[in-house]
Amino acid sequence: MKLAVMQPYLFPYIGYFQLMYAADLFLIYDDVAYIKQGYINRNSILSPNGPVRFTVSVPGASSNKLISSLNFSTDVKKALRTVEQSYSKTPHFASVFPIVQKTLEQEDRSIAAVCQKSYEEIFEYLCVEKNIKKTSELDYDRSASAQDRLIALCQKFEASCYINAPGGRKLYAKSDFAAKGIDLKFINSLSVEYSQGQKKFTQNLSIIDVLMNCTPDEIKYLFGRYELD
Repeated sequence: MKLAVMQPYLFPYIGYFQLMYAADLFLIYDDVAYIKQGYINRNSILSPNGPVRFTVSVPGASSNKLISSLNFSTDVKKALRTVEQSYSKTPHFASVFPIVQKTLEQEDRSIAAVCQKSYEEIFEYLCVEKNIKKTSELDYDRSASAQDRLIALCQKFEASCYINAPGGRKLYAKSDFAAKGIDLKFINSLSVEYSQGQKKFTQNLSIIDVLMNCTPDEIKYLFGRYELD
């Protein structure tokens, strides 16, 4: 069984979804410190005039607080208006905008819950089954080092393979995971390009851009554009 773990991001870029797509079980790492000025509560989309940022505020946000203790604001009108104005003329707006709206307006405002809702809604739209859980709801040793926490999570679910984002190469050693019977793999995205209705392709935008411009089959193909090593 292949396991992957990542902090929750709001409608993240396609590389995040490739990580989820590659794993049998995906854990939302929400019992760690909130990262300010990151992508937990914001991302970029493509307007007719170029990339624009959409943001949902997190009242009381602090790097001294756990993600699991923080909530998104209920004021999502500006974010929804930005998405609507940017994509109202795209091929799949009628199918995708309700997913964005349903996610951002859901009653449970916790960061992890809103993000999990977006992931589940997107995979349901693609007719892909995914097993997604939050680490804050699990029983494991939170006092261990960052690497040992991941190993503990792998052991908890009897995962034989742990898949990490490329940035983990400087943090985690394959030999340490192998000593525990776990194969540490890193995911590498291959080139991803699709029609955006503009001459020049803009990379690494929110998954919203992919959803608005591609069919479900095209999206699943793009999700599979990765290698593990």
